Amino acid sequence: MEPKVIATEAALKLIEKLKAKYGPLMFHQSGGCCDGSSPMCYPLGELIVGDSDVLLGEIGGCPFYIAKAQYEYWKHTQLIIDVVPGRGGMFSLEGPEGVRFLTRSRVFGQSEDAGAP
Repeated sequence: MEPKVIATEAALKLIEKLKAKYGPLMFHQSGGCCDGSSPMCYPLGELIVGDSDVLLGEIGGCPFYIAKAQYEYWKHTQLIIDVVPGRGGMFSLEGPEGVRFLTRSRVFGQSEDAGAP
């Protein structure tokens, strides 16, 4: 089965840098407008997840959650977490680094197993 979420080398390097600064991390993508549509990086446990969130997988050893409603739209795609220059969500840990996490996606092919996370 193909992973539902992966990260680019640039994203993995940034995750390691942030883990060295802040300790264990977690990600969440809510699907709201503006900052809410970007993947947000938090210290592990800082954001409380519940029944309205889906654990999509892990990137860089960090759990990646997505809002259940958003997952319904994206369940046939693989999320690819990347890093680009600029300011992202004000509560996301990468902000002071002058970069932001960005979600790219690709639709799973017919021959790929895109089962539940």
